[in-house]
Amino acid sequence: MARWVVSARSRYIDVKQRLSRASGVTGGGRETVDDELRCRDDRPSPTVDDPGTTPRLAVVIPSFRAAATIGAVLRAIGPEVDHIYVVDDGCPDSTGERALREISDPRVELLRNPRNLGVGGAMKRGYARALADGVEIVVKLDADGQMDPRHIRRLIAPIVHGVADYAKGNRFAPPHLMPSGSSPRALRAMPAARRAGNMAFSILHKGATGYWRIGDPANGYTAIHARALKRIGLEALADCFFFETDMLYRLNLIDAVVADVALPACYPGSGSNLRLRRVVPRVAWMTASRLVRRLRAKYFTGAWNLGSVKLFAATAMIAAAAGLAGWRWIRPLSGSEGSQAAAACLLLGLGLLVAAGLYDARTAAREPLSRRSSHL
Repeated sequence: MARWVVSARSRYIDVKQRLSRASGVTGGGRETVDDELRCRDDRPSPTVDDPGTTPRLAVVIPSFRAAATIGAVLRAIGPEVDHIYVVDDGCPDSTGERALREISDPRVELLRNPRNLGVGGAMKRGYARALADGVEIVVKLDADGQMDPRHIRRLIAPIVHGVADYAKGNRFAPPHLMPSGSSPRALRAMPAARRAGNMAFSILHKGATGYWRIGDPANGYTAIHARALKRIGLEALADCFFFETDMLYRLNLIDAVVADVALPACYPGSGSNLRLRRVVPRVAWMTASRLVRRLRAKYFTGAWNLGSVKLFAATAMIAAAAGLAGWRWIRPLSGSEGSQAAAACLLLGLGLLVAAGLYDARTAAREPLSRRSSHL
């Protein structure tokens, strides 16, 4: 086992150095380069726990009003998948029943929620069943056809090779990192409103989850190792559309490693069930709440570290700037001394805030839970 890991690691480092010099990748960060190297070979790979076997793999498909597309999605799933759980999330058009009628695949199992809980509630039901069946890796695949099942092996590669606990698709990765045959114009098919929303919330998402190098935090095409799934606690996950961000937030709390995998966007004309005017305020509020809770748990609960000091100092400086500006507005100070002091505090506070963010990014976990457990 040790000889296999050392050999694979040395070959990976050599290839990574050559690829980095040749392509100059900067957009997706270290995770995107890592995943591209590991995803070039589509053959099944050994698990880190048992290098002689392939992992037990399951796909969970949350379904709601997707009767027209779920059949094509199920037919495209390859033989590498052992279990397929279709979760009918209180769907009025009986998506799950239609899937069973159209597909005679013994791997397909229908799970029903008595009422509509949202994508998170549906995924929690599927995750629980996968864990009960002893599955090692679980993939989330939407029923609307916007995630190509042909890329499942590519998506799970970082987990199979023991370099990540969780993998996410990245629609914004550079074209040369995408799978062969992908159209460089695929991203243009993304609805403009969705593209703008992803860009607007990207930084807030990264701050709330702590995964600063993830290029597409809102992407729902994901895979997770069973060990990480057990550690985060299924019941704590959000039931609603905030599920993906909440998952990343909780993975960060257990220091799980998350990898970006370059996967093309796919929009076959199906619309979204979300209503932006109702969703955007809730997403902003819930993301901000996770940001505060994560920073409190990571830096102010228990022993302090350098990041704690930087965050505290940044908060103090920004608060002082606000206080000086308010005092000058209520009771003008002589000359421009008040304005200069407020500006100095604000600039110092913002600088400390950036330094705290860089510290947060640098101290992210690099070793997956599986390897840490094997060292115990």
